[in-house]
Amino acid sequence: MTQHNKIQLFEEKKVRAIWDDEAEKWYFSIVDVVAVLTESPNPRNYWKVLKHRLIKEGNESVTNCNQLKMLSSDGKRYKTDVADTEQLFRLIQSIPSPKAEPFKQWMAQVA
Repeated sequence: MTQHNKIQLFEEKKVRAIWDDEAEKWYFSIVDVVAVLTESPNPRNYWKVLKHRLIKEGNESVTNCNQLKMLSSDGKRYKTDVADTEQLFRLIQSIPSPKAEPFKQWMAQVA
């Protein structure tokens, strides 16, 4: 699988993304998306709690999330929960945020 890493900007906030040549689609870091939508001081914890809640509800978009190695702020690559565009649209609906609609429009342009 050939992948190309890229940092996308939404309202000057970084959203890590990877293009997968084989699948021909973008995968986005879920934690980065949660950070943009919630402005939470701890987006990893927000995602962890949300993920467990969605799993209990039987939400399949969470169980279908993959992990890919993405570049971190310390310059190293770590496995990160990622979602493709379709999965992200479903997850965004679970996060109450006034930025949800602008973010969906942004995703439609970059993906």
